Amino acid sequence: MLKVFAGSWALLLGIMLLMVGNGVQGTLLGIRGDIEGFSTGQMSIVMSGYFVGFLLGSRMTPELIRRVGHVRVFAALGSLISAVLVLYAAIPEWIVWALLRVLIGFCFCGVYVTAESWLNNSTSNETRGQTLSLYMIVQMLGIISAQALINFADPAGFMLFVIPSVLVSLAFAPILLSVSPAPSFGTTKSLSIRALYDVSPLGVVGIFLMGGVFSALFGMTAVWGTLAGLSVLEISVFTAAIYLGGLVFQLPIGWLSDRMDRRKLVIAVAAIGTVGAVVPVVLALPYWALLGVALVIGGISNPLYALLLAHSNDYLDSDSMAAASGGLLFVNGLGAIVGPLVIGRMMGVIGPNGFFLFIAVLTALLALYASWRATRRPAPSVAETGPFAPVSPVVSAATVEAVYSDLAEQAEQARDDPSATK
Repeated sequence: MLKVFAGSWALLLGIMLLMVGNGVQGTLLGIRGDIEGFSTGQMSIVMSGYFVGFLLGSRMTPELIRRVGHVRVFAALGSLISAVLVLYAAIPEWIVWALLRVLIGFCFCGVYVTAESWLNNSTSNETRGQTLSLYMIVQMLGIISAQALINFADPAGFMLFVIPSVLVSLAFAPILLSVSPAPSFGTTKSLSIRALYDVSPLGVVGIFLMGGVFSALFGMTAVWGTLAGLSVLEISVFTAAIYLGGLVFQLPIGWLSDRMDRRKLVIAVAAIGTVGAVVPVVLALPYWALLGVALVIGGISNPLYALLLAHSNDYLDSDSMAAASGGLLFVNGLGAIVGPLVIGRMMGVIGPNGFFLFIAVLTALLALYASWRATRRPAPSVAETGPFAPVSPVVSAATVEAVYSDLAEQAEQARDDPSATK
């Protein structure tokens, strides 16, 4: 792992700085929106805009790259991100913010696709799995580190908008200077949502629901915190706890995933998330207990996304995995767009508890649907299932495809040489 890091540290550093910049703006806007007097409904539209842009970027960026190349796309989108981060403070109008969130979501998707393409192409087949694991860890650490930066300046001023703008600008230096050849970018096959549903109904429905949960955590946590009367420090620590939970619980859930019926594990993990989200709705918890809730909710959301991807791939041949991953990311994006709008409405009607109630409803629906699907067809044997991959909802299709292409190669090698399996 150290050798892998030594060979790709510049790329990973650049990606981490991008994640820090993105993590800061997500939390900061929720806090600053309250200072500017924006309503919960208005902020829900603002936060939803990011996922609209991200979804558009996932569809349009590959064509942009094929037309003008990685370097030009990367530089153009990076410049737009830096500008948008400053414009938030310069134009504190919620409609303008919503449009800027669409733009910045589009741009972040584009730079992720480009950076991840370089990362995937800079590694060998033997080290790609370890490199991608490091990448997932770096992503989470970047978002967690971003929460600390929120406390270094007054959110009512300009400085917290300038800092992520500078970090994003600096992120391009190690990425562009560490690699000279631009990676090839082929045309990716796609599967329709209908075809995906026919293959894995639980995968499609579950990932749509988890898109709503992820967008609530990534976009609306700070909005909830301001509505609940938390301080800036308390909001940042609560947000960091969500991502820390996602980082810590990937390993044990992944270990279980490779050893049992994944549908049963989905039911159990979703049920735990439901209970964790219901507790603060029915009980008045002290802040330290809310941090425990954040760890639980974050600890189930990211692993559930990866678990549902792994479950879907159990019913696909290796040639279809990349196409399926792109379709499932699109489904996740649709859920992410709807999530902030619904949760904003719920918090506007019933107050801060709407945040947790929304998450509880979605995870409960997932547990119930998975229970029903478990009665519709037998599960594949553990020996026939593919390995769990710790894929996060914040990665682009480029990395998801690389992960599952790598897993397909490993499975093929294992079939050719059974003695090579662990």
